[in-house]
Amino acid sequence: MFGYHVPEPDEAMLISGKKPGDGEAPFVVVVGHGKWVVPLFRKVRYLSMAMHEVAIREVCVTTQGIQLDVRAVIAHKVGGDVRSIVNAGQRFISEQEAEMNQLTGQIFSGHLRSIVGSMTVEEIIRERDTLARQVLEASKREMGSIGLVVDSFQIQSIDDMKSGYIDALAAPNIAKVQREAAVERARADQEAAKAQQESLRNQADYERETAIKRAQIRAETDKANAEAAQAGPLAEARVNQEITREQSVLAQAQADLREQQLISEVVKPAEAEARRTQIIAEADARAVEISSAAAAQNNRIALDQQLIEQLPALVGEMAKGLGSSNLTVFNGAEGVNELMTGVVTQGAALLRSLQSQFTPTVIDEPGGDGVVTDIEPSSR
Repeated sequence: MFGYHVPEPDEAMLISGKKPGDGEAPFVVVVGHGKWVVPLFRKVRYLSMAMHEVAIREVCVTTQGIQLDVRAVIAHKVGGDVRSIVNAGQRFISEQEAEMNQLTGQIFSGHLRSIVGSMTVEEIIRERDTLARQVLEASKREMGSIGLVVDSFQIQSIDDMKSGYIDALAAPNIAKVQREAAVERARADQEAAKAQQESLRNQADYERETAIKRAQIRAETDKANAEAAQAGPLAEARVNQEITREQSVLAQAQADLREQQLISEVVKPAEAEARRTQIIAEADARAVEISSAAAAQNNRIALDQQLIEQLPALVGEMAKGLGSSNLTVFNGAEGVNELMTGVVTQGAALLRSLQSQFTPTVIDEPGGDGVVTDIEPSSR
């Protein structure tokens, strides 16, 4: 849109044309958003805030007078604050990347030469990180004054330019390392030989133990085979004996079962039938006994009935006898009543005497009904 400007995310927009006040920046800095700019009266420029990388290579002389070819890499960019953007914009707005890299390289090269000149080769080699840190610290102030910040400074290589100094310094260490390596190799070879001897000894022990075990197993196998061969007939006899015993047990079980079946099928029914016959016979006998008793009782009753029927005749005969006799009754009718009462009483006594003299006889013939066939005098 005409008059409205928006910088890129890695850019700072610089708007010039306005007269700055006391202490103000010579231009307006806009980062991260857009802004209306009056055409013709204002001018817009963009400053890159992206990361830049510059490589330097410097020949430095140590305190020992030995020249060293030192290579390093610097990563830098414009600072994120307004002051840094203003300082960088005033210096690099026209040729940003080239000018930034060139000036940064010059600053670091100068400090690198200065710091290497205050150190020995041994210190530089042993303390390369210390060298890089000192150079970075020494360059910060100057880099900040031009609006730049350094993200990293790395020393890539240090070369004595074929003077052999570094090699000479390394020789003792190399020799030491070689000696230690030789010692380690000898120790390793010794350990390997020892391990091999141990392995051979273990192998021999293993083979010897294996041979002993095999011999023991063979002997035990032969012994077992011999015992098995000897024990074959005995084992077979034991098996046959066990089979016979099992067959006997089975036969006994079958016999017991058959006995139970016979008891259930023959004995029990026979016993039941015999018991039934006995009960029927006992019942029949009891019935006959009861019938006979009843018949005897009936005959007795019939006899008593006959005697009772004959009682008036007996009393009459006794009365006739009294009538023909010469009796004198003093108390009149009462005396006659007493006399008659005595006659009747004697008749009853006579009836009881006759009942005791005669008892019915029950004759129970085989197949008979137990009836009274005769009345016989009692033996009493």
